[in-house]
Amino acid sequence: MKSWIIIGAFLAALAVVFGAFGAHALKNKVSPDDLIIFETGVKYHMYHALGLILIGILGFHYNSDVIQLPGVLLSIGLLIFSGSLYILVLSGLRWLGAITPIGGVLLIAGWLMLAFKIRSA
Repeated sequence: MKSWIIIGAFLAALAVVFGAFGAHALKNKVSPDDLIIFETGVKYHMYHALGLILIGILGFHYNSDVIQLPGVLLSIGLLIFSGSLYILVLSGLRWLGAITPIGGVLLIAGWLMLAFKIRSA
């Protein structure tokens, strides 16, 4: 489905923007530990943006029922996982670290759901 490819491409571009922001604007403004946290958010952001592009490509080979739920889970997981890390570093709200694993669980669920749905198709 083209929509997942478009969403994934947009999110990949956004990951590059956040990566550049972290490497240049944050480099001297946050602690080295916080910079590592921010970079972790960027890495997972890009991995899962590419995953959404993959899901979109798979949509040309499988019924939309197969890819819809995995795409939604990856999208929400990416938003919660990477978003919470970005906000944690930029705002200093350390309690957001407690939300990050929820995003991680959704990312795992999205990949497992993709495997299950393709196996069942």
